[in-house]
Parts: sequence; C-alpha cells; structure tokens
Amino acid sequence: MEVPFTWKVTGWFVIGWSPEFPSGETKPLRYFGEDLVAYRDDSGEIHVMTGHCKHLGAHLGHGGKVVGDCVECPFHGWRWGPDGSNRYIPYEPDRPNQLLKLRVYPVVEQHGIVFMWYQPDGKPPQWELPDIFTKFPEITAGPEEYYRIYPEFSRRAEREPVHPQIVAENGPDSSHFRYVHGASVTPVCLDWKAVDNEWQFLTGWPDVTSDDPDKMSLRIHSHFSGLGYAVSAFEGAQNHRLIFACTPVDDGYSDLFYSIWWPKRTGDESDIPPEDIRAKVESRFLVTVFEDLDIWRYQKYVERPPLARIDAKPYMALRRWATQFYDVEPVASNG
Repeated sequence: MEVPFTWKVTGWFVIGWSPEFPSGETKPLRYFGEDLVAYRDDSGEIHVMTGHCKHLGAHLGHGGKVVGDCVECPFHGWRWGPDGSNRYIPYEPDRPNQLLKLRVYPVVEQHGIVFMWYQPDGKPPQWELPDIFTKFPEITAGPEEYYRIYPEFSRRAEREPVHPQIVAENGPDSSHFRYVHGASVTPVCLDWKAVDNEWQFLTGWPDVTSDDPDKMSLRIHSHFSGLGYAVSAFEGAQNHRLIFACTPVDDGYSDLFYSIWWPKRTGDESDIPPEDIRAKVESRFLVTVFEDLDIWRYQKYVERPPLARIDAKPYMALRRWATQFYDVEPVASNG
C-alpha cells in the first residue's frame, strides 16, 4: 500500500502478548525497519533494544542469553544492560566499552499486552500509555471480571500491506459494517472528538424493536491512543472489550494484533474461557478483523475522497488529527 505519509509513526505500539516473552529468553523482533531484541530479565521486566551487538554485529535475539538484567551476545559473550550500555566483556572483564550503547525502546506491559514506544529520533514518550480498563467511566467492570485474552481470544496477522492510519480511518466509517461485516443494522456515529493524542468516538446501534430512532441497543465507546491502536468497550446488548493494533514492520507492511476481553459467566472464577464461549467468540467476533483485512490488503489510498456529507466532517478531522504523529517525511516512491 502506497501512502503519502511515513511508516515511521510516533506513538505506543503493540509488539505481542505477555506469555510470548518468557523469563530468561531472548526474542528477535523487527519493527519500524529495525532489527530488535526483546528479553525478560531475572526480575521479570521486559526490555527492547537494538538487535545487533555493537561488537561484530551478531543478532542478540538469535542465540543470545539473559544474564541477570543483561542480554549476552551469542558470538563473543559481550553483555548489554537494560540501559543499552556495554556491561561486560569476558576477556576484558574490568574494561567494558563505555563508548558503545544500544538504542533502548521504552516498554510497558499492561493487562497481558506488551507495548513499545517508538519515535524516529529516539525521543522519550510524549504521553503515558492509558489504562484500557479506566478509559471508560461508563463501564466499571475490572480486568478480573473477564476471561484471559491469550491465547484463546487473541489473533495476529503478520506483514500485511496496511498502514496504521488506514486502520484508524475505520473509526468514523460506520457505513462499512453492513457491507464488510454483514450487519443487519447500520450503526451511527453519535459523537467524536480529538483530544490531544487521542481520537475518541461513540458509535450506536439503533434498537430495531423501538420506534424511537434515538434509542440504541448497543453503544461502543472507542479511543485511539495515537495511531498505534484503538480500545473499545461495548455497553448494552454486548459487554466485551477489545483492542485492535497495527504496528509497522517495514515501509509497506505492518503486523496487526487483535484481542477480546469477554465477560466471565456469573460465578466462574477461572480465567480460562469455557469451550462454548470460546467457540462463540471465535466464530462471531474474532473474524471481524480479517473481514476488514480482506479490504485493506487490496485498497488504494485516496488522498481526496469524494465523501458523502454524513462522513466528510469526522473523516477529514481524523486525517488532520493523524498528522501530529508523523515526525519524518515519507520515503519517496520508486514508482
């Protein structure tokens, strides 16, 4: 997908789920055109940094070891601390190279999801990662009232030709539900606003059993925190929560992450969802992201779309809001 804006987007981005980062293991990653290494140290904290050792370039994520809070290179045993500094050279144990440093990426682990902060020039986070369980005061249920999201209710799609802004533009687009997701009722955008780094919108599903056009059977409260991901909380006929995230891998491709928090049955204290609920969520709700993806894979970005009147104002407002997350110019197309 060719877009007129950079793929090196500033913000918080999902890089996986907590169980994918076991203690004492290194994990190779690639995001924003960079080879990275992630590891959970002996205290349980996850670190993400430049993937290649500064000594002779070996990849720390392929065969590297976790030693205390450091990652050890598989080639010559050089150790790198969580601040990116060279901590130890085995054949010069008292003389680490203090001039060398790996780039470190801020990481937050929240409710079973691992987020990484990215800014092209390495600037620190410009806003705190919001807690997805305190974002919506209308809904007071806490995380303990939902089944676990991983692995049953989580899905990933790798290296898809989708830019994060394309995902965000689904926010003000209520008309596609009937055609893409087979909805029998067309939802309506009840409210939307841009608040600093957040795009907040409220979607309503009209109650077909009522003669009152303003009566909604379902309200979906959604917030984008930057362009990296959106969280939604459902109020009414359904009461689950979800997160949908898009993280650039290289120019032209992203990984997509999707997780659903499904409410526990009354009296069920287990975090593991029962088989019947698992089957229901998988067949009816986890498929929606792939229905959108079937469109995005082949979509061409239209810079000046001939929008219908009902869509034009929120759609173009979102595009203006999105520009704040582009700190570098896009790479020129070779075509």
